[in-house]
Amino acid sequence: MTDVLTRGSLETSATTAEPKLRVRGPAYAVMMECLRIQSGARRQSRIARFLGINPLLPDARSWYRGALGELHVAKLLKALPAGFTVLHAVPVGSGTSDIDHVVIGPTGVFTINTKNHSGQRVWVGGDTLLVNGHRTNHIRDARYEASRATRLLNSGVGERVDVTPVIAIVDPGSLTFGRERPQGVVVLHSSRLERVLVRRKPVLSDALVASLVQLAEVRGTWHSDSSVLDDTLRHEARFTRLREAVEAAARRRFGWVLGAIVAACAGAASMPVLFG
Repeated sequence: MTDVLTRGSLETSATTAEPKLRVRGPAYAVMMECLRIQSGARRQSRIARFLGINPLLPDARSWYRGALGELHVAKLLKALPAGFTVLHAVPVGSGTSDIDHVVIGPTGVFTINTKNHSGQRVWVGGDTLLVNGHRTNHIRDARYEASRATRLLNSGVGERVDVTPVIAIVDPGSLTFGRERPQGVVVLHSSRLERVLVRRKPVLSDALVASLVQLAEVRGTWHSDSSVLDDTLRHEARFTRLREAVEAAARRRFGWVLGAIVAACAGAASMPVLFG
């Protein structure tokens, strides 16, 4: 299985000499931002819950979808075989930005940028990635993310290791490629992620993989603040409660729509009887 340590097996104090990033769960940053925004929401009324009104604030919805996408990809990455290590929500620089997933194994080092475009049309050609016809910066941002990871890791291991940027598209309505593929960036359906990472040609020795993992799991390699707070479980519990509320509201709305359709069909069926 993929090398992801259980949180209980690691020292999790913020004062640990070499804090480990592997205590950090997937979607950490986006869950935090979603929950921060959602904390300003008023408690829903009984009528709102009865009608299935979405409890998510509008500003929290993109963060919520992003968190679902990262959690989905993290689940897929668990299928990677032994020899691969996965780090989630890796903080970079001095700000609040992070890398969704970093994968290190014999086939290379990869920064994985998750994009949840559920039900949307995605087209990729050269350096252009369109979502429902709208141009995005996904490819540019993925390149920058990987180049920064390359610089930070190479400064620690003392030899050149090129990090490959990957864009994992989650549940698109369609994913179409033009004649020209992006240079140096892998764009794929998230369902193909594990297969593509494993089947690439091995390029790193076991010793170099071990050195890179040891370096990458220390937050100070990536971020000016080297402390790691192991509060992932608390945020996951809060996000799970929010997700349950959102999904319950969606089921209630579906029930109302289905009931309306059934009632309309029943009414249409009775028309010939009433006016025949």
